Amino acid sequence: MMDSEKMFWFKAGWLAVGLLSACCGLPAEPMDVPGQVQDIYDSLWTNNQDVAEQTLMVPFLQHMQFGDLQADNYVNFMIQDINYVLKVTDMLREMAQKVKSPDDLQTFMENRYQTYKQFAEMMLKQFNLNSLPDIKPIPAMEKYLADYKAIMEKEKPIFFAVSLLPCSRLWLWIANQLKENYCNAYFIWKKNNMHGNPEKHYKDLLNKYLKKPDQITRAHEIFRQQMQNEQNFFSASLEE
Repeated sequence: MMDSEKMFWFKAGWLAVGLLSACCGLPAEPMDVPGQVQDIYDSLWTNNQDVAEQTLMVPFLQHMQFGDLQADNYVNFMIQDINYVLKVTDMLREMAQKVKSPDDLQTFMENRYQTYKQFAEMMLKQFNLNSLPDIKPIPAMEKYLADYKAIMEKEKPIFFAVSLLPCSRLWLWIANQLKENYCNAYFIWKKNNMHGNPEKHYKDLLNKYLKKPDQITRAHEIFRQQMQNEQNFFSASLEE
């Protein structure tokens, strides 16, 4: 999935597993305020926060919060996440090579690629793997990655940046919402994922290049689509 905050989640998750063994609807219309410049970065989240609230209530996250999530459910989740990271890293490499201008968008793609690449290498090392393992994606993950691919191939590059943002914002928000204490085996997972800063990477870029009404509408559509993909992934990770 990953920005730096997600790196912490992965490493902390395996600590949690060790401890465990021991002890939606239609997208909202963007709201324009006459005389004001719309903050697209913030409005993307505000107009889609209903999906975040729904995601927080899925069994996987609720059992994580209660501390009784089974280790095998978490391991299966992380295996799917490995596939996500490696596939998105490949797409970011392609975008970093393809996008030549404007300079700040090219820099964004290169920086996101390097971040994902470092995380992917760490994950492979963690599992003593030299290359992409043969991971069969669950249907929810398969659709998520297919939507990324379609955005990369059919949309302008700025919309690929939009498509990456839901993962960063949602995971950070979830970490801050989960009510856990030190006795919860997953508390370290929460602790290490509640201090990220996606605004640093995305806000100025999106606000600069998403100004026309059709651009803003499309950004909201893509953001909500990817938020829904995140929710579907969490939901599919533990079905009761």
